[in-house]
Amino acid sequence: MEERVVSELNWWKSSYSAEGANCVCLAVGADGTILLRDSKTPEMIASISPESLGCFLDALRSGRFEGELGRTKA
Repeated sequence: MEERVVSELNWWKSSYSAEGANCVCLAVGADGTILLRDSKTPEMIASISPESLGCFLDALRSGRFEGELGRTKA
């Protein structure tokens, strides 16, 4: 992705993120692809389809990754 295009994207961050805190930012590409970046390394951008992101979030909510990430439910 060209730097010019990336700078023109409208990036959102979670309302749960404190000001200046490390967070994940999201944007929507011209083709509808979801773009993600970490506030610590904004030059590194990952992309995912809306459908795949939905499946990933459903898996997180269901606890699918519990233990695999070294964390347990609160």
